[in-house]
Amino acid sequence: MVHKNSQNKAFNNLNSDRRTAVKLLFEDTLTDEEIAKKVNRSRRTLAKWKNDPLFVKAQREYSISQLDNALPDSIKELIKLIKHGKSEMVKLQAIQTVFKRAGLFSDVGSPDLDKAKVRKAIAEARISEHQADRLESDNSDDTTVNINFDIPKEDSNASKS
Repeated sequence: MVHKNSQNKAFNNLNSDRRTAVKLLFEDTLTDEEIAKKVNRSRRTLAKWKNDPLFVKAQREYSISQLDNALPDSIKELIKLIKHGKSEMVKLQAIQTVFKRAGLFSDVGSPDLDKAKVRKAIAEARISEHQADRLESDNSDDTTVNINFDIPKEDSNASKS
């Protein structure tokens, strides 16, 4: 098992002010100006930090650690929804989420479905190319318009009256 602190190397290598800035940026409740004031820095300094590769990596690590921390509660809530959801749709969505996470379900498609879609797209492209070739090979100067009129034949009994 990987120790939590070893997963947050970049975050732990930041000084206290930068770690605080990472946390505040993650919470996303303050403006950059307000965050800069909280860590006793200028807005410009915060902007420099946000472009620093170590700071960016620390932000990513912190985000992942927060997701890891929320995972047990999230799973508990999904189980509650599956068991006690007020609608069948809510239950179904919770079940699908659990299955997707477990790698047992994908709504994106399957390899066979993806292959079929590719074959269909290729066939449609070939048909379009063939039609375009036929149009190009036709004489565009010799436009022929065929008009068919279906004129009903007179009823022989009706004409005798």
